[in-house]
Amino acid sequence: MNQQDQWTSKLAFILAAAGSAIGLGAIWKFPYVAGTSGGGAFFLLFLLFTFLIGFPLLMAEFVIGRGAQKEAVSAYRKIAPGSAWPWLGRMGVATAFILLSFYSVIGGWIILYLGKSFSGDFFNHDFSQMFGESISSTWPVLISQFIFMIITIFVVSRGIKNGIEKANQIMMPALFVLFAVLIIRSLTLDNAMEGVKFFLFPDFSKIGGDDILFALGQSFFSLSVGISVMVTYSSYLSKKESLTKSATTIVLLNVLISLLAGLAIFPGVFSLGLEPTEGPGLLFVVLPAVFDQIVFGQLFFIVFLALFLFATLTSAFSMLEIIVASITKGELENRAKWSWIIGILIFAFGVPSTLSYGVWSDFTLFDKIIFDQLDYLVSNILLPLGALFIALFVGYRYPREMLLQEFRAGSSVSVKGFALWLMLIRYVVPVVIIIVFVNMLGLF
Repeated sequence: MNQQDQWTSKLAFILAAAGSAIGLGAIWKFPYVAGTSGGGAFFLLFLLFTFLIGFPLLMAEFVIGRGAQKEAVSAYRKIAPGSAWPWLGRMGVATAFILLSFYSVIGGWIILYLGKSFSGDFFNHDFSQMFGESISSTWPVLISQFIFMIITIFVVSRGIKNGIEKANQIMMPALFVLFAVLIIRSLTLDNAMEGVKFFLFPDFSKIGGDDILFALGQSFFSLSVGISVMVTYSSYLSKKESLTKSATTIVLLNVLISLLAGLAIFPGVFSLGLEPTEGPGLLFVVLPAVFDQIVFGQLFFIVFLALFLFATLTSAFSMLEIIVASITKGELENRAKWSWIIGILIFAFGVPSTLSYGVWSDFTLFDKIIFDQLDYLVSNILLPLGALFIALFVGYRYPREMLLQEFRAGSSVSVKGFALWLMLIRYVVPVVIIIVFVNMLGLF
């Protein structure tokens, strides 16, 4: 990418960044992690970490990317030449590669379910059994994952204006509208308020050290921070735009969609007598049962799956984008070639994750299948570590005057506002991440 290839508007950037943040993080992962990690107490911790840690980090990545006007690896090299900091960008690229390899597995599940949803007897099945049989099949899940990656590669190969930006303009608003319809029906089901109570009323007796780490990891995962994706995305942003307003909008949209996902899922869980600890399949088991209670439910479910697929793809675009951008470094003529090469490699690397629910389900390490191992590695180790180093880079290595200038460019934020943000980045963010890690290790 070169500097002339930019977002056409602030809205285009926000929709793309929000799409990267929302995707599976808010819609698929948040409900099932909240369900297995304490419900309301987890949600409260997630909110705390999102505003106190996630927002400052999102701003930090924005400042790095737009300040350097370079993709992740080159951005760190430009700001801190002759240092080891470019390895932070490379770490983000590696994390994106691993993340997309198992993320595409769920994208494949959505495509598989989208195909099944056109069946006339779709709602006549036991959804829990259907999900188990679907993800344990071999060729259907592999073909679906491959189709997901082909779509991702095609869009990213076309660049910012013709690919990523156009794909977001319709998908995100439509998803919000359909979520509203789903929530209205979910809240009117019998015993729905038990689900609302579980989701919104915290019970801290259900929270352990791992759950705190999961809440921190979820705040990073759902905002796409700690991986330098937003460094790359913000490098295409004009200097006239306010970074603080963009970051605030993205964080609020992410929290809103997480709230909507919880209100759509948990009332249905308790109404239908299911367990909130269902795990990764929670969305695929509960939502079909809820749509089954709605007039024209099958049609609505098909539309929802299509929009959910689009939201998932927007996150996939950002992950592949950071890798492609780090290799092409502005050479637009090589974008398509590298998009296809890297995309196919990611698919191949993701095959073990795809099969870990089927023929390779007996292969475990520390009682986790391959999919869960990679999910844990990315969400609870690599993302927090990436976030920690980004905070240290911005807080202690980025030249102070350059940092202030970039932070306030296109914005009316006061020097005091900048000082507050810098304090969070220098002291609060690193300390919280370290404490959570130490707590997870049981050292105190």
